[in-house]
Amino acid sequence: MTSFVESCVETVAGSAEQVERRTRNRPRVRKLLKLLEGKQNILITSHTHPDPDALASALGIAYLVRAKLPVKVTLSFKGRLGGGINERFVQLANLNAEPWDDAKIPSYDAIILMDCQPTFAYSPLPAGVVPTSVIDHHRAPGKIARCAFCDIRTDVGASSSIVFSYFMELETPIPRDLAATMLFAIESDLAGAAGTPGELDNIALSSLTLLADTRKLYQMRYAPLPASYYQMYFNAVRHAFRYDRAIMSHLETIDSLEQPALAADFLLRNDAADAALVTAVYENKLVVSLRTSSPKLLASEVAKRLLRNIGQGGGHRSKAGGFVPLQTGTPAEIERLRNTLRRRYLRVLKIRQTRGIHLVQV
Repeated sequence: MTSFVESCVETVAGSAEQVERRTRNRPRVRKLLKLLEGKQNILITSHTHPDPDALASALGIAYLVRAKLPVKVTLSFKGRLGGGINERFVQLANLNAEPWDDAKIPSYDAIILMDCQPTFAYSPLPAGVVPTSVIDHHRAPGKIARCAFCDIRTDVGASSSIVFSYFMELETPIPRDLAATMLFAIESDLAGAAGTPGELDNIALSSLTLLADTRKLYQMRYAPLPASYYQMYFNAVRHAFRYDRAIMSHLETIDSLEQPALAADFLLRNDAADAALVTAVYENKLVVSLRTSSPKLLASEVAKRLLRNIGQGGGHRSKAGGFVPLQTGTPAEIERLRNTLRRRYLRVLKIRQTRGIHLVQV
């Protein structure tokens, strides 16, 4: 090992120790393992239509539980896993997940819910089912979830970073393929102009970079994209309007839930924008993705005001999303809802400009 690499490792280790000292009052993974002792059949899941961070954090906690306890662990996710970047990620991550089945839920004697909370609209759990553990980094629109083990850190940019801290606590080595999976997941959750890594995220990124299987990481980062993604970016730009320092666009019908988020990340990079709002139609919902770059604009609160009484959503300081249920799905209904969102969007941002300007001339 060269002296340069040794110095990098020492720097990461020193920073990790500092983070460890500052998080001593956090819920400890040893408490979770103690809680799971004696269980026979554990379900690990996440929000419906899971993204890379949801999948990687679930995979990481599954590895830890299997390594520490003699118990059956089942990974299962509700909703579509594939679509563009997500599809390639699922193939490379080796999830070995079982198909989702509501009827099997009573057979589990413990449930770990990752990157989600039971009260969220995208929670896969039926009403009345309380998970044993909740590990998440999103801001809850209402009360924080109550369960036997709750680790909810809104100052962390990705749930996979929280899981990384558990490996630190237990001093458990992370396999190279899992390190690549977790690293890509953290990168993707922090991607775009609105990405705001916390201290733990930076330590996780630095450490996992030294551990990751570089071939697998490359394959995840540069996944081949279907033509629908190029159409998505084209629609995002073609339909983008600027209102002072806010941008709003519409993607029409999409085939993957990650597309509005990618479009919002892209549009927020405009040097005249403090906020980007993207809508799209997916199944029977009008999906909403919001990004903000101004410290005065808390994305989760903006999304809450946008969707009040018409939909559900939540998010982080600079990233948020949600949906509005569609009754008929007609163009007239979609346009009416988008006009409502636009008026609220401008009102929350205190923008008086009512007529947008095309972001580009097409």
